[in-house]
Amino acid sequence: MRRPFPAAVNNGGMSQEWVSYRRSPRVPVEVMRAHFEHHRYDLHAHESYSFGCTELGAQTFRCRGAQRTSAEGMVMAFNPEDPHDGHAADEGGFTYQIVHLSPELIGDVLSDEAGRPVGLPLFAEPVLHEPGLAAALREVHAALTGGESALAQDEALHRAVRTMVRLGAVTAAPPGWTAETRREDDGLRQVRELLHAEFATDVETARLAEISGRSRFALYRAFRDLHGLTPGEYQRQLRVRCARRSLASGRTPAEAAAEAGFADQSHLTRWFRRYYAITPARFRDAALGQPVAS
Repeated sequence: MRRPFPAAVNNGGMSQEWVSYRRSPRVPVEVMRAHFEHHRYDLHAHESYSFGCTELGAQTFRCRGAQRTSAEGMVMAFNPEDPHDGHAADEGGFTYQIVHLSPELIGDVLSDEAGRPVGLPLFAEPVLHEPGLAAALREVHAALTGGESALAQDEALHRAVRTMVRLGAVTAAPPGWTAETRREDDGLRQVRELLHAEFATDVETARLAEISGRSRFALYRAFRDLHGLTPGEYQRQLRVRCARRSLASGRTPAEAAAEAGFADQSHLTRWFRRYYAITPARFRDAALGQPVAS
């Protein structure tokens, strides 16, 4: 039986929204279960594979250039670096659980099963009608949140990975593939590398346009077409990811905000919640081994 969750304050009033988040201390896996009515995810992407199982209601989101809806029983399947947003499809809200699995974990499981290095699976459709996959992902969530043994957790993870490849994946990426390097010319590569090197600084558009060999507008369009994010959105995502790493290492939200280039802690908190639905402080607690429910 699922335990009840407390109501949480959202946007200044009482709401039935709640979040339960857990980060595994053993393997690169994160799980979250939540009910949202008003929360809106801003456009963002994950470094991991992310699979969301809608339990009740429906969530609408934009991904790969189209508006999509995941209703009860459906699975949202995001490849690494798949930009997407999300919010409730209607005022009734939605309940879902999401599992984030690192590409390294999936690669290890598949290579171990094949007895040789294999390419990572890619999902052509971000919404899947696969009850078997939904059940396997629910098992992962239950194993990580229910105090199961390490062996039981590993077995649930292996079953889920095998199921997702069998039921959902339609192509295999070549070894060494990353979403960032697809169709990338030299100018866009230099822009991306500069953003990674100087994400915490105030980079100007004119500088990026110059090194890309494009006009500002052409750079904006080409970068967005390739990555699904504008250069400014991409830089902000790098800052949030830097803050995540700092928080996971034990730094305070204020320290993480300063290191990542945010104006202050409140600035980080605002964007962190838009991406991950929890505050930096709660993420830090989970990273340090304290389950989060709010």
